[in-house]
Amino acid sequence: MKNFRCDESTTVKTKAGALRGYYFDGAYVFKGVQYAKAERYMQPEPVDSWEGVKDATSFGFVCPLMHQDTPNGELMVPHAYWPQDEHCQNLNVWTTALDPQAKKPVMVWLHGGGYSAGSSIEQLCYDGAAMAEKGDVVVVTINHRLNILGYLDLAPFGEKYRNSGNCGHADMVAALIWVKENIEAFGGDPDNVTIFGQSGGGMKVTDLCQIPAADGLFKRGIVMSGCIEPGIMGKSEGDGSHIVGAMLKELGTEDVSVLETIPYPQLVEAYEKACPGVAKMGLYTGQAPLIGDWYLGDPAIHGFRERTKNTPLMVGTVFAEFAFRPAGYDKYAMSDEEMEQKVSEYFGDAAGRITELFKKAYPDHRLIDATVLDYIFRRPSRSLIMQKAAFTQAPTYAYLFDFEFPVDNHKCAWHCSDIAFFFHNIDLVPVANVPGVSDKLQEQIFGAVMNFARTGDPNMPELPFWPAAVEGDEAVMIFGRTCEVKHDHDGELIEEVARAVPLYRLWGADNNVQH
Repeated sequence: MKNFRCDESTTVKTKAGALRGYYFDGAYVFKGVQYAKAERYMQPEPVDSWEGVKDATSFGFVCPLMHQDTPNGELMVPHAYWPQDEHCQNLNVWTTALDPQAKKPVMVWLHGGGYSAGSSIEQLCYDGAAMAEKGDVVVVTINHRLNILGYLDLAPFGEKYRNSGNCGHADMVAALIWVKENIEAFGGDPDNVTIFGQSGGGMKVTDLCQIPAADGLFKRGIVMSGCIEPGIMGKSEGDGSHIVGAMLKELGTEDVSVLETIPYPQLVEAYEKACPGVAKMGLYTGQAPLIGDWYLGDPAIHGFRERTKNTPLMVGTVFAEFAFRPAGYDKYAMSDEEMEQKVSEYFGDAAGRITELFKKAYPDHRLIDATVLDYIFRRPSRSLIMQKAAFTQAPTYAYLFDFEFPVDNHKCAWHCSDIAFFFHNIDLVPVANVPGVSDKLQEQIFGAVMNFARTGDPNMPELPFWPAAVEGDEAVMIFGRTCEVKHDHDGELIEEVARAVPLYRLWGADNNVQH
């Protein structure tokens, strides 16, 4: 029988004051908890203390988006949409015990959407109740500044704008500080925090490893489809002098402080008029963290700092990533000859070699699946894994989510399709349910994730032994109908596909779903 409470028993004392959430069906829930405050382009500051009890039963504002979301692809990635406001520094907490002595592992979720979109509640399966209850952990999901609110460098125009190019990441650091100072009251262990995220959220995990201000605020990380081919996310080096100068010209002013106060739609309009010319010159245009002494850059490109070398990681991708569109064929009705013809048309002169390598790497797949095989995320993820595996200070575990879904004639796993399994929320994503198969896979993935969060080792009896990657050997756990570990199984194949299919043919062509 389900139980609901919202009274003194669901009240928690934080450093700044008391919060009242609610209890429902096994979990205490606190929504819209303010972790910091900040004005536009300023660094986050601690919240003011308060008297009495603040309500924490409603989700807080999410960061404004540059363009309104258009619902699509909801069958594959069910969404929630929410009111937007620049004062979006808030988080949500799910826990099963308001006991400071409980010392539960803490899972802090960093949402996807690149650095420009998304929110802590954007996907229905971001709900943390099932993870908290079944995993006996405390779950935190956070909102932070995005796009030109979170990542636009005004520092050349005044010291007051110091680190404005990283406001979004500074918000995340502030959220982790809040967790460090307050999560014990929610039953969490502030010394056992795992940050995890998918897509842009996965990028944020490795980014935080490269931010000295985040040292000591988390213990390990999970990077889900969070390494991407260089150049896709824009330029992260330089400064904002050109882009901001061009924006001011569009606005007909030399007063940079105008950017602090003009309405957000007007700010976006000025940026979008200014951006193409600056981008054409190959200069910094914002919308991604800015490399400098505060953020040291992608470790796979700019080097691993000691903090990063000492952080246990779980890093992986899904088989098809951005193959969102319907295939237009039933692969199980196709003959071998028909599949070979399609593969030849797609890969051209490289088709023969790719066919040979694909059959060896993925013998259980139909050959036509080679045309949706991802390399945009798989290749840089593999690079990160192998580079970090050279350091023995902390383990790195590699995985590939390779599940066939009962939609669009047996669709291969797409970007975001693994999230529900990690959160133990496939019941919230109807298409993720295959009788007798998906429930078992969910328990295997979820159990591995919870073990990693608890101890840094994902191994569990329900899975084959999963070794950490070592130099020269990428041991990849294949999460699928049959879970198995493969060693360096597709590295040569991925390189062949990358050579045969230019990036422009993949990026954007199928990227037509909200994520």
